[in-house]
Amino acid sequence: MVTHSTATSDTTSPAPSGRGAAFGRLARRPETGSFLGMVAVFVFFAVAGGQQFLGAAGISSWLNIASEVGIVALPVGLLMIAGELDISVGSVIPASSLTVAIISGYYHAPDLVGIAAGLSVGLVVGFVNGYLVTRTSIPSLIITIGTMFGVMGLTLGLTVMVAGSTGVTLVPGSVAKAILGQYVGGMFQVTILWWGLFCVVLFYLLHASPVGNWIFALGGDRVSARNAGIPTSGLTIGLYMLSGFASAFVGVSEVLVYQSAQVLAGQSFIFNSIMCVVIGGVLLTGGFGSIVGIVFGTITFAVVNQGIYFTSITPDAGSIIIGALLLLAVLTNDTFRQLALRYSSRKSRKSKQ
Repeated sequence: MVTHSTATSDTTSPAPSGRGAAFGRLARRPETGSFLGMVAVFVFFAVAGGQQFLGAAGISSWLNIASEVGIVALPVGLLMIAGELDISVGSVIPASSLTVAIISGYYHAPDLVGIAAGLSVGLVVGFVNGYLVTRTSIPSLIITIGTMFGVMGLTLGLTVMVAGSTGVTLVPGSVAKAILGQYVGGMFQVTILWWGLFCVVLFYLLHASPVGNWIFALGGDRVSARNAGIPTSGLTIGLYMLSGFASAFVGVSEVLVYQSAQVLAGQSFIFNSIMCVVIGGVLLTGGFGSIVGIVFGTITFAVVNQGIYFTSITPDAGSIIIGALLLLAVLTNDTFRQLALRYSSRKSRKSKQ
């Protein structure tokens, strides 16, 4: 009987351990907390907003917002995982928009020339950011704030000098409009499809390619990453150029959608993109995060941002709710990580015993 009892205990004990290990792995995933938050927020607005929120108009409203801020948030998230910040995205968006509008709208050059020039603005600003971060000891927050104001000043001065105003209109051709500026079904911006493409490419970059390990290592310890042979300077510059390109892409798509560009457009993207990344479970200190989590965080932000208008809640309360959501997301993600770490520690001690 004793032998049977021991055998039964030995055969049944691994089961809870296996379930517990699975829970530990799930809790340690950076997107777990953001997924639960996304579901909770969506259910709340689905109940409060009813069929209007769940209909095509409601879904398109938050998807259109999510696609634009999501394209910017993805590379910003990669930079934060690498331990860096990019505040200049808010100035790159209007700079690229106005570049396209002036070249193709004011001077009537081919749309392709204007689009190429607009995207080049983002790449140049990204290169400058990355070069200054790697060549100086100044924190990336300060550097990108400096480039943000520099680009804003140049954009304003050159636009007024060339066009005589702070806004420029553009009537895009049919091809450019179809690729970057049309509404599918009259409601859904084609940018949603581009957001999906960005998600796939950057998911592969971070989670399937060797570069992803470099990015995590860079955010964990830059010195150790450099000593391990990782090209930290080139990687940092490349990530900033990617961030600049994504911001410019959004700026180009906006001018083709709305057919006008303004100097002050794009400022909201600075904190909205960071908010999506943080809600998505990325650590501000670097070394932890995922593309899936950033997507969940972006959807959560967009649903809250637009869901307010489908409920009886006053729009003035939107900023309060988004701020509270940000704090709650940070606390939730941190709680999940702490629970997972404590659980892993207990399992490790038990296995040693």
